[in-house]
Amino acid sequence: MASSHDGNSLLAAEAEGPPSTSSTSTSTDEHTTIHIGSRKSILALIQTDIVRDALAAAWPDLKYEVHAMSTMGDKNQVTPLHDFGAKSLWTHELEALLLERKLDLVVHSLKDMPTQLPPSLTIGAILEREDPRDAVIMKSSSSISDLASLPAGAIVGTSSVRRSAQVARKYPHLRFKDVRGNVGTRLAKLDAADGDYACLILAAAGVKRLSLAYRITQYLDSSEGGLLHAVGQGALGVEIREGDERVKALLERLAHRPTTLACLAERSLMRTLEGGCSVPIGVETEWDEEKGKEEGKGYLRMRAIVVSLDGKESVEGERTAKVETETEADDFGRTVAAELVNKGAARILEKINLNRDLVNA
Repeated sequence: MASSHDGNSLLAAEAEGPPSTSSTSTSTDEHTTIHIGSRKSILALIQTDIVRDALAAAWPDLKYEVHAMSTMGDKNQVTPLHDFGAKSLWTHELEALLLERKLDLVVHSLKDMPTQLPPSLTIGAILEREDPRDAVIMKSSSSISDLASLPAGAIVGTSSVRRSAQVARKYPHLRFKDVRGNVGTRLAKLDAADGDYACLILAAAGVKRLSLAYRITQYLDSSEGGLLHAVGQGALGVEIREGDERVKALLERLAHRPTTLACLAERSLMRTLEGGCSVPIGVETEWDEEKGKEEGKGYLRMRAIVVSLDGKESVEGERTAKVETETEADDFGRTVAAELVNKGAARILEKINLNRDLVNA
C-alpha cells in the first residue's frame, strides 16, 4: 500500500484566492511570512530560490525567508555515501525544524528524499522537472568526450553506487573512485593536474542549475551511454507538515502534474524494492505522447534496472500504462517493481544488503 506521507493530494485544483492566514499564532509577521528551509550548499540555495521565487510570483503579498543549515551529509565530506546507511542523510535536521514549526516548508532535491517520510510530514508539491539524466564531465585538459572512449583503467569519479554499478556493467574496463564535496570542489579535484580522475558523473540538473552545462561532454540515458537515472532526479520536492492546509494551498500553484505523477511512480518502485540512495536502482520515465493522443489518456513508460555492485548481475524491466491519478502512479511503480522481483531483483538486493551487514558488523 502506498505510504500516506508521499504526495497526498498533490494534484488538487488550483486555489482561486489567497489561502486563509488564520492560525494559532498571534503574530502578524507569522501570518504573512513563510519560513523556508534549505541546505547551505550553493546548489541547494539556487534550488530553494526557484521555489521561493515561484511562491512570490503566485502570492506576492506574502513575505518569504530562507533559513539554511548543514545536514549530516554536508558535515561529513569524507565518508563514502554508501557507508552512511542512513536514508535521511540530507533531510533529517531540516525535518526536525519543520516538525518543531520553526519552518513552514523545506526544499529538497527529490532524489534525496526517503520514500518513507517521517510521521506527520508529507510532500506538498513536486515542481516541473529539470533534465533528469546523468552527465559526464571530462577533465578540462582531455580531448575525450564519452565513457566508451576512455582507456582501460581510467578513473571515474562518483559517489553513487547506482552510477558505478551501471558503468561497471556497460564499461568494465573503467575504474571508480569516490568523490565528495559540492560541485565546485569536485570539479577542482577533477581538473587538478595531478588528480586521479579522468571524468566525473553528476546529475545534469544540478550542473545546469549552476550554469555549468558547458562542461558536460556526454549525457547518459537508456539510448546514450546506457545509464538510468536516480528516482526523482531533476525534480524539486517541497516537504510540509501533514494537515497544514494553508501551506499546502500555497504550493498547489507550483505543482507540475506530469512530473508529479512520473516521480510518484518512481518513488513507488523504489519503496516497493526497499531501496535508498545507496542501492543501485536506476529508472527512466517518459510520457508516451503518441499513445496518449490515440487513446485520449496519459500513458507513462517506465524503464528500471537493479544492478549488482560489481555490475556483473542485473535485472531490467520496461512497461507502459495509463497513469492519470496518484493511485495509478503508485500502482504502476509497484507493478514494475514486482516484475523486477520476478526476474531476480530481490536476490541481487539481498546480496547487497547482506554484504553491507557483514561489513558493518
